[in-house]
Order: sequence, then C-alpha cells, then structure tokens
Amino acid sequence: MARQKRYIFNQLTQSFEVLETSRLRKLLRFLLVFLAFLGVAFLFAILLFTFFKSPKEKAQARELEYFRLQYEIMNDRLDNMETLMTDMEQRDNNLYRVMFEANPIPTSVRRSGFSDADRYADLYGFMNSGLVVSAARKLDVIASQLYHQSVSYDTLFVMARNKSDMLAHIPAIFPVKETEIKYISSFFGYRPDPIYKISKFHSGIDFASALGTEAYATGDAVVYDVEHNEWGYGNMVILDHGYGYKTRYAHLQRAAVHKGQHVKRGQVIGYIGSTGKATGVHLHYEVLKNDVQIDPINFFYQDLTPDEYNQILEQSTLPTQTMD
Repeated sequence: MARQKRYIFNQLTQSFEVLETSRLRKLLRFLLVFLAFLGVAFLFAILLFTFFKSPKEKAQARELEYFRLQYEIMNDRLDNMETLMTDMEQRDNNLYRVMFEANPIPTSVRRSGFSDADRYADLYGFMNSGLVVSAARKLDVIASQLYHQSVSYDTLFVMARNKSDMLAHIPAIFPVKETEIKYISSFFGYRPDPIYKISKFHSGIDFASALGTEAYATGDAVVYDVEHNEWGYGNMVILDHGYGYKTRYAHLQRAAVHKGQHVKRGQVIGYIGSTGKATGVHLHYEVLKNDVQIDPINFFYQDLTPDEYNQILEQSTLPTQTMD
C-alpha cells in the first residue's frame, strides 16, 4: 500500500503543495520516539526490580535466609554448651576443689580476656551482624572456659595423685589418747574467761588430763616452732602440716620435739601441763587453715564414728568455761 502524501497550503502561490520532510527533522523525530521508549523501558525496569526479584536475587535471598537460620541454630547450640560449661565449673569449684582443699577459680578468671570492645568491630555493619557477633563472642567465652577448665583438671589430677600424702598430713585424730582424756573442758567459740570473767573467743579445744600425759601430732608435719613462755600459751609446739594447715599445742609441761624436726601422726610432741595462762592441767589444741583458727572438732574423723561425732558436736554447743 502506497504511503499517503501530506499537503500544505502555500499562501504565495495560493495552491496546495506536497509537504516534504527533511532528513534532520526525520532524525529528530526518531530520536524523540526512541528516548521516550527508553524512558518508559527504564521506568518499567525500576518497577520490575523494585517489586519483583530476579531468579539470581531469589537464590541469593534463599541462601542468606539459610545462613541466618544456621547462625540461629549455632547460637542455640552455643547457649547449650555455655550451660554445660557452667555446670562443669560449678561442680569443679563446689565439689572437686572442695574435696582436694583447693580454692575455687573465680568466674572473672574463667571468662577473662574478652573485654576489648573493638574485637568484633569488623563483624558489624551487615544485615545479620548481631547473630554473627553473638556467635563469635560465645565461641571466645567457651574457648576461655575450656582452657581454664583444662588447667583446673590438670591441677586436680596432680592433687588426686598426692591425695594420700595430703590425707596423711591433714590433722585427723585427737591430740590425746581417748583413754587419757578426763573430759573436754571447753570447745571452740565464745566462752567465759576463767581469769577475766568475761566472754572471750576461745580459739581451740581444751582437753583436761593428768599432768605429764603425752600429747600427739595429729598428722604428719614439720615442727614449725617451739616456745617456752611464762604467760599466754605457756610452753607451746606448733606443727606445720603443709596444704595450709598448722596445729598448736599449748600449756605443755615440756616439749618433746625441736624446731625443724619431721614428725609422724601419732608421734609424741610434748607432755600436758599447766604452763602460761592456765587454771588447770590441760592441753589447749588449735587447728589453723592459712593461719586462721578454725574449729578443731571437724578434724577428729579418724577417732570418731558418725554417732560419736554427732554427740561431741552437741556437747560443743553447751556452755563451758575455758581453762586458759
């Protein structure tokens, strides 16, 4: 079909003439149509990619969601591991270390080394940074817990290997033969003072016995000191049992050991008297842990049955007066 011609009225010639379009005009018209088409296409692309994702973007979104889910699962598993490690720490501090007379490891030490705020700076700024940083921090804390727990178990292993030696050294018997004890005149705690007539803290247990009765080492030890005084503890022997324990034997008639001497449990270390600040013949016996006086009643377990221990424990609560 032939292209229809277009006409224009020429006022000079007063006639219609065929309208001729120049190549430049045709080119400009084409460019305008082409630019309009590009504008429409661009707007359509923006709308398409804004509200609809490409297959590649959909695959990437699925992959990101999968990784986010895996990090959540990892964080949950790390929480369980932290709970397990905390339980191990509690048993370590409150059971194993108590059994072996070891000080507990503070929580601040077990989780030390991660106070630097910039440690995880490179992990921030991403869509799921919170999950990633949380997992990294938990891993670091668990690594610290595992390290300190491993060191603790190594220490406890050495303690267990030396347990028999420790048990031989820790005080465990009466310092006087049970058949030689007339009575226990005073226990540990606040008691009326026989001289000052006021309530004062009594730092040991008084065993009343005959003059010259033998006093025994309650555990293997080294003689830490031997003193001869006219007042206070009077003639006194102090034994160092190691593991933080010492025992004191006061108001002796005389000592039977010398400073630096090694003694065994049950060995005679002196003879009971009434020297120093004493109102009668007796042995004042003390147990010290890390140089702090503690109740000796808990260190007679080799000489007492459970029933006898309960009985002497009840007696310790009754009012008594010290002999020193």
